Amino acid sequence: MSDKPQHAPAHDTAAIELIDLKKTYKASRKAPAKTALHGIDLTIPRGSIFGLLGPNGAGKSTAINILAGLVNKSSGTARIMGYDIERQTRQARASIGIVPQEIAMDVFFTPYDALELQAGYYGVPKSERRTMEILDALGLADKRDAYVRQLSGGMKRRLLIAKALVHNPPVLILDEPTAGVDIELRRQLWDYVQELHARGTTVILTTHYLEEAEALCDQIAIIHHGRIVANESKDTLLSRMDRRILVITPAEALSAVPDSLSDLDAALEDGNLIITYQKGKDSVTGLMNRVKDAGLSIDDLRTDQPDLEDVFLQLTYGSDGVAA
Repeated sequence: MSDKPQHAPAHDTAAIELIDLKKTYKASRKAPAKTALHGIDLTIPRGSIFGLLGPNGAGKSTAINILAGLVNKSSGTARIMGYDIERQTRQARASIGIVPQEIAMDVFFTPYDALELQAGYYGVPKSERRTMEILDALGLADKRDAYVRQLSGGMKRRLLIAKALVHNPPVLILDEPTAGVDIELRRQLWDYVQELHARGTTVILTTHYLEEAEALCDQIAIIHHGRIVANESKDTLLSRMDRRILVITPAEALSAVPDSLSDLDAALEDGNLIITYQKGKDSVTGLMNRVKDAGLSIDDLRTDQPDLEDVFLQLTYGSDGVAA
């Protein structure tokens, strides 16, 4: 392994590239051997806000910890901004900032000292440090001299993000950054993340808040049982779900679904006629004609499309709700 200077990667190099990445944890007295990653292939383009989603135990944290240098891979290749994590360790680690899920830091440091120390770890010259700029951007400037133990949970989470940014990494990984954070702070954090993205930072997000991934990410990969089960643009991923729901409010009160509509996946709910259909098989116009032929007048209607949570559940648990 060598940390000697290497040629800078090409401009079109992916932010993260994983090739046949495998990780098996060895057996111990308490547990058998466990394979956490089954040879995953994943390319994350530069300049994206990329969502990496999956249930607990799916392999997300293992992949992140390999990139962070906290876990050794069993085999395969991992590159950060074109730098191999084994052969070009120093350059690879300098290219990434990771905000862990767990809040762990020395409570006897002040935010200012914590950032200065972190910058020192990365060899950032004092003349190039942006400690106060980062603290101000994350709403911690007035707490610069307070001890970390005096900060609220939300402020500690902001400080984790600040520490990940001291060396100005081109890639930022946020591992469940808003877990346990109130709505106002969550908005503030995402405003700043979007600002970083606008400056060119590649942001990789793991989250259990699927509405966040749907609102922020332009590409999403889903990992399950250590395998990538989807890796597509958000719009493409959502379009994979061809199930649609037609909600019809009839002018007349209904006590049951008309017999002539019994061949449809239809039900009554709060006085509305709910029809579930396949986009490629049925059309809204055709279904409306069926309803009218059944002798019903339509007072109102709307269609509901699947959201990311629907896709996530279908890919990881199957359409019947049983874990895949």
